[in-house]
Amino acid sequence: MISIALVEDDKELAQWISDYLSAKHYAVEVYHDGLTAYQTLSVKTPDLIILDGMLPSMDGLEVCKLLRLKSDVPIIMLTARDEEIDEILGLEMGADDYLTKPVRGRLLETRIKSLLRRATPKTAATVEQDTITLGNLMICKPTRAVTLKGAALKLSSNEFDVLWILAKQAGQVVSRESLSQQLRGFEYDGFDRTIDLRISRLRKKLLDDASEPYKVKTIWGKGYLLAAEVWQ
Repeated sequence: MISIALVEDDKELAQWISDYLSAKHYAVEVYHDGLTAYQTLSVKTPDLIILDGMLPSMDGLEVCKLLRLKSDVPIIMLTARDEEIDEILGLEMGADDYLTKPVRGRLLETRIKSLLRRATPKTAATVEQDTITLGNLMICKPTRAVTLKGAALKLSSNEFDVLWILAKQAGQVVSRESLSQQLRGFEYDGFDRTIDLRISRLRKKLLDDASEPYKVKTIWGKGYLLAAEVWQ
């Protein structure tokens, strides 16, 4: 049975989410404060974590940041307000996805299934290319290592996933719809900023020009393009 850790200080909401997911045959462990959750989950890793952003004893964002240093476990952040700053902070700390309250059961389950699919290794029918080299940019999928001019770049799991997809189609436009489907498992709704935020962080790591990006280009109305000839 898939194990889910739910870290939420609102006991009524935590009970509702736990009951809903238990009815869907998930094994749910509930924590009501950040410190207890961190101390337990840092040594006992579940299949997925649902983490509230505001918690007593240790802030949810800090819990996320510290857990990410130890594990690649999928993390969904819950935010109380539908504000971009909450999304940015959660994703910067290493969260894989976020949901704003009030939580809708079916949407939460969809996000859980999407992240679990991404986290589960698949047996490939064919051997996929595992290293991409573009001039002085080298991307190795098995080790998730990226070097630029011989220097290692420290990318988050989310940033690496975006770069890998774009690099596989270097010189071609990749739509937001395609990125959303491959990265998150569902269609782009026209309002979700998650992909844009990941691209923005990736540009910083690749030393792209923030005002006029030329390495990871925005093709307005179409998507993003990783340039193939600028990595000398």
